[in-house]
Amino acid sequence: MIRFHLKKLIADKEFAEKRRVTIAEISEATGINRMTLSKLINHPGHSTVTDNLDKLCKYFDCPVEELITYVKE
Repeated sequence: MIRFHLKKLIADKEFAEKRRVTIAEISEATGINRMTLSKLINHPGHSTVTDNLDKLCKYFDCPVEELITYVKE
C-alpha cells in the first residue's frame, strides 16, 4: 500500500512558516480538488494520479520520497 505523508508535510510547513496551512490553500495553490486532498490525508490507501504527486511535490518543495512511501501489507 502507498502511504501519503501529507499531515506531516503540512505540519512541517506550518511550523516553518509560523502559520496555519489549510486544505483550501493547498487546493488553490495546486489545482487539486479539496475532496481529493482530504481523501489523501484521511483515507489510507486512497489512490491519485501522478500529476497530483508532481503538484504536491512542487507545493511542499520536496522529493516524492518525502510525500509517499510503500508499506508492505
